[in-house]
Amino acid sequence: MTRSEENYLKTIFHLGGGDSKSITTNAIAEQMETKPSSVTDMAKKLSEKGLVDYVRYQGVSLTTAGKKTALSIIRKHRLWEVFLVKKLDFSWDEVHEVAEQLEHIKSEKLVDKIDELLDFPKYDPHGDPIPTKDGKFQERDEKLLSEMPINSIGICVGVKDSSVPFLKFLDKNNIALGNTIQVLDKEDFDNSLRIQMDGKEMRISHQIASNLYVKKND
Repeated sequence: MTRSEENYLKTIFHLGGGDSKSITTNAIAEQMETKPSSVTDMAKKLSEKGLVDYVRYQGVSLTTAGKKTALSIIRKHRLWEVFLVKKLDFSWDEVHEVAEQLEHIKSEKLVDKIDELLDFPKYDPHGDPIPTKDGKFQERDEKLLSEMPINSIGICVGVKDSSVPFLKFLDKNNIALGNTIQVLDKEDFDNSLRIQMDGKEMRISHQIASNLYVKKND
């Protein structure tokens, strides 16, 4: 498979939320910053390889083989992110672009060795679950901080927005995975939150709260 074909499969998987639902060519084109006609051409190629089902005017969906391939790419990407952070001291805002290149390495033995070296991590540095070799995810009960009720307490376990500017903002404000967060108050006007994080009070916008995943602290 070409790098472009792998990127299409990964994009279709993410747009479908991991399900096998049909995604429009326009949605894929917007995500990949290309023309819908280019998506149509690629969909036909992937369909011939048995990796997607393509129906004109209805969209594209992954076949079982296509989903398996997409999960393999995602597994490699997220394992490389963990490797870069844990073993090479990259920051979490640096790893995505590098992992985009490394995810296309074909050697399954290399990926399995990295998985073993890292002691089989369940999540990447941004809190996204890492598929196992057989394509299964570690389930966990999480929700966005913006959805947490007042006085509730949770642990920050992931980010919805993994863009460099957002991750740098979190670093600047010492917000990181593993922080314990309590919702103290919510402003009716703009839905901003007053929170206590590891003993320190601060106010964050609704936009920030809508991009932080927390797991309820039992």
